[in-house]
Amino acid sequence: MNFKASILIVDGVSDNLGQMEELLQEHYHVRLARSGEDALRIAQQAPRPDLIVLGGALADADSVRVFQGLTCQVLSADIPVIMLISAGGAELEQRAWREGVADVVQLPFVPGALQARIATQLRLRAADAMLKDQHRHFEHLVAERARDAGLMQDATVLAMAVLAESRDPGVGQHVLRTQRYVTALARELRFVSAYTAELTNEHIALLHKAAPLHDIGKVGVADAVLFKPGKLSDSEFEQMKLHTVYGRDAIAGVERTLGGSNGFLRYAREIAYSHQEKWDGSGYPQGLAGAAIPLSARLMAVADVYDAMITARVYRPAFTHETAVELIRRGRGEHFDPDVVDAMLAIEARFKAIAAEFPPP
Repeated sequence: MNFKASILIVDGVSDNLGQMEELLQEHYHVRLARSGEDALRIAQQAPRPDLIVLGGALADADSVRVFQGLTCQVLSADIPVIMLISAGGAELEQRAWREGVADVVQLPFVPGALQARIATQLRLRAADAMLKDQHRHFEHLVAERARDAGLMQDATVLAMAVLAESRDPGVGQHVLRTQRYVTALARELRFVSAYTAELTNEHIALLHKAAPLHDIGKVGVADAVLFKPGKLSDSEFEQMKLHTVYGRDAIAGVERTLGGSNGFLRYAREIAYSHQEKWDGSGYPQGLAGAAIPLSARLMAVADVYDAMITARVYRPAFTHETAVELIRRGRGEHFDPDVVDAMLAIEARFKAIAAEFPPP
């Protein structure tokens, strides 16, 4: 029997409760509460809800009071809350964000949009729980078997790589290829005087370890978007773009757990957050341009795009090595750092050999 996540819906109007229950009960175990008091009581009972929807029929002050009550209780403090707010409730929405709600949906809601928001929050909660379990496991393993920082780095990479592969079984070879492309690019680029100080042997080794984490944030992207066989709609693309933010937040969470950062975690965070930036400033999530983009992310941008082009997709066949190299050459100074492209052109035979060693599906 498939596990159903539990959702608590809070609304003072029976018709609203019935409408949302009918919308969600096929996929979730739905519980209902008609008042803030009932919601606070149910949220403390086992099994506790995985997500709470505060309906728009509650008074504004009551919605905020319920949310504050949930966050003050140990057993419900980490339950994500989606608040439904009537159109024109800008002041309440701003307060809701300040208080820390997981998401805000304006009324009247679009059923499909509400379902997508709920699915995303549940997926993020599951991913966060998985990460915490992996962190606890590997912290214990590191404490038992070694004290050196290198093993801790390897353990963290393994935990996150396992999490990523749980979403997409084909990602393993992609990770191995892009990791080696980044390393090869860094080794070639270190001979350019502007990069010699940054690309030491020690730093290249850290880049090699950090590169597999570039798409770790995709654990937070809905399956319907991540595996859509075709072009994404504008709204779907906006959801996909968030994988960079989710990845950055995951690495930042590790840094907080460890009480600090190091070169490996810095590179991992930079790569996860900024590998979709473009040299001309037209990328995301920040629209950085030129040298404002971390070098680690500029290396990954070339590696990731090359590998995407030589890999077949549902909507197109794989490009040849020669075509991929030519398209990247054309993107020199626009999509890609000119120096990184020049480094790739100098070692394109090495790229081809890596692709042959770990062939795409």
